[in-house]
Amino acid sequence: MKARIMVVGSGWQFTSGISYYTCRLSNELAKEHAVAAVLMRRLVPRQVYPGRARVGVPVNSALDYAAGIPVYDGVDWHWGGSLLKALRFLREFRPQVVVFQWWTGAVLHSYNVLAAQARRLGARVVFEFHEVQDTGEVRVPLVRHYVRRGLPRLLRQCDGFVVHSEFDRKALHDAYRLPEVPTAVVPHGPYDHHRGVPRPARRSGAPIRLLYFGTIRPYKGLEDLVAAFEMLRSRRTRDFRLKVVGETWEQWDLPLEMIRRSPHADGVQVINRYVDDREVTAAFAQADIVVLPYRRSSSSGPLHIAMAHGLPTVVTAVGGLVEATRDYAGAVLVEPDDPVALAEGIVAATTLIGRTFADARSWDDTRQAMRSLLSGFGLVPGAPIAAPAGS
Repeated sequence: MKARIMVVGSGWQFTSGISYYTCRLSNELAKEHAVAAVLMRRLVPRQVYPGRARVGVPVNSALDYAAGIPVYDGVDWHWGGSLLKALRFLREFRPQVVVFQWWTGAVLHSYNVLAAQARRLGARVVFEFHEVQDTGEVRVPLVRHYVRRGLPRLLRQCDGFVVHSEFDRKALHDAYRLPEVPTAVVPHGPYDHHRGVPRPARRSGAPIRLLYFGTIRPYKGLEDLVAAFEMLRSRRTRDFRLKVVGETWEQWDLPLEMIRRSPHADGVQVINRYVDDREVTAAFAQADIVVLPYRRSSSSGPLHIAMAHGLPTVVTAVGGLVEATRDYAGAVLVEPDDPVALAEGIVAATTLIGRTFADARSWDDTRQAMRSLLSGFGLVPGAPIAAPAGS
């Protein structure tokens, strides 16, 4: 029996990893249910957005909403007529379940109104968490307090939660007293839409190509990788090259300044912008090892792209990343905030070069988790109810 599900999340105007996830989730759920999507279009005033230069610039060519999914794009932070149209869209679709993607406090005021409307229409409200709160927002006291005061009111309207790891589930319970409703812990689905370009054959004695991919922010730890790279090059035992692909956020210029001053800068290529899908695919296809030196993280889109490509990946043992890589044989975990450990992890990963590893993650897990929640709501038969939060 098909359920009517509406997914609410990030659109393509302010493209981010959540934009891709919202689209992938909608497409995957549409394989079993009737699905519609409401997108958050303009998240904040453009001048305060870290990626302001690319707002509205098309970067996605590998992914789109499947035919048959009605999409409303979308709701602006200042509302105007955009919210009224979204409410009308919601009334016309008449969802039985609305799944909200949570990643930023910028959508809190809009989500409050949409969730209230959904409940008035008799729909169940499910919140899917990608992190408790954006790290940049946490550093702004006014924004941090706004979310900490406003989010619990919204969570009390929820009938279920989805998190990507036990780490996230505990973090949420530590931050908020969640209501006792079904909670599904389901791994992040694979980002296999960037696959397709075959990896070029390695020449004997060719340099080892390291890839850092993602925004450049304080918690991402790129400066640790730059320091580790200098150690590896100084040893002169292997020829390492580093490619950095990422957009600077929060004015975090330290890693790029370190590269500019480095005596090994000739071995580093920097693409300091948000790249389009073709460039993403090419970057991973050309890499020998992906290195993700996070100092904290709930989940990581670049990690899921790397695993979808089957690449050896050196990643720090923080947050939900330990669980995300648990069944991935190509992962080398190291301690965070430790360039020496990172360098040794890269050396260990060189023994894995040339192998393609199976990604243990599947969107089947996500669909099964949704079946479980829907069964608990009495909307589909045959799936066990998810365990209550905190059980």
